[in-house]
Amino acid sequence: MLAGLALLASACGSDSRQATTPPPPERPAAVTPAPLAEKPAARADVAVIRDWTDALRHGDVDRAARYFAIPSVVSNGTPPIRLTSRADVRFFNRTLPCGAKFAEAVDTGMFVVATLVLTERPGKGRCGAGAVGHEAYTAFLIRRHRIVQWRRVTQPAPEATPAGPQS
Repeated sequence: MLAGLALLASACGSDSRQATTPPPPERPAAVTPAPLAEKPAARADVAVIRDWTDALRHGDVDRAARYFAIPSVVSNGTPPIRLTSRADVRFFNRTLPCGAKFAEAVDTGMFVVATLVLTERPGKGRCGAGAVGHEAYTAFLIRRHRIVQWRRVTQPAPEATPAGPQS
């Protein structure tokens, strides 16, 4: 194809010394991961998540912070942030504007993804009427009854179901 373009360009009287811009490299097609296998979350993991949400919802930041391991990693719509001290963990918990009520959790194999219903909570910040009552999804990695990773995630996509025959 480039040889054909060069021939066409020379036939039109263009300068053969003129530089041509190469086409942009092709991008590989996006890969969609297979759906994660889900199973009920372990009771011990659910207890940690439920106790953490209860503590935060009641404004007990110190108690909520005790559910996190040192170090731990958090991501609330941000790149991952490493928390390396109890003060870091308290700060993270204090800056979450909403409390939450635990609704359910599934184990995806690596993370436990919890569905939480947002609430107001005592302390600085306001969750706001636009968020209260809405669901939020958080992926937890829990080891030895402590949160090692806390990552806000988007709502899991419902599994596609084939359309039935049209009547």
